[in-house]
Amino acid sequence: MEDPMANPRLAAALIAAFATLAGGAGPAVAAEDGGWPCIQRRTGALSAAVIWPHPLPAAEAAALPAGAADLAAALALRRISPEAAEARLATYLANHPGTGAEAIGAIFLAALTRIDRDRNRVLDGIGRYARSQAGLAARIDAGHAALKAAETAEPLDFDRIDAIGTQLDWDERIYHDRERALGYVCETPVLLEKRAFQVAQMLLRQLPQ
Repeated sequence: MEDPMANPRLAAALIAAFATLAGGAGPAVAAEDGGWPCIQRRTGALSAAVIWPHPLPAAEAAALPAGAADLAAALALRRISPEAAEARLATYLANHPGTGAEAIGAIFLAALTRIDRDRNRVLDGIGRYARSQAGLAARIDAGHAALKAAETAEPLDFDRIDAIGTQLDWDERIYHDRERALGYVCETPVLLEKRAFQVAQMLLRQLPQ
């Protein structure tokens, strides 16, 4: 599956759509959360201890110099390929030969913090999207009931029938367009988790022996 979130324009459009929604539940809802529309389970924050097998500096002691902070930001960006990210890392280490295990751990922690922030933003957007879909589904059901009532009323009001049908068509189109987009966006938290593991592995390879 193509990763639409690697396309900045498409990513912005999808996330903006989810961020502005307010209502509903999609069809594929995780069993443990009736408001979660993705097949993939919703999990908590990414754990540095699970990904990084070495001690990490405390958050308040992990402040990075500008160059290291820029590197961490680049490592966190999925639009930068793993190969390009690794090349940036190699360049940084070549220019900073004294970089030790603690500094590398701090770079990982900064990158993970960025990745987890982006992941949480996507998760929250998906939740808002799901609530919006449920509201829209209820409106579609009400529209079908109203259309059936209008079509059996005496005398027939053709203008009302036409208006209800037009609105119903529009609502159904929006609902199904959103459902198609959902499959892509549901993959995004998983792809961000994968990126966190990739960053950890490339940094672990650079630890002093």
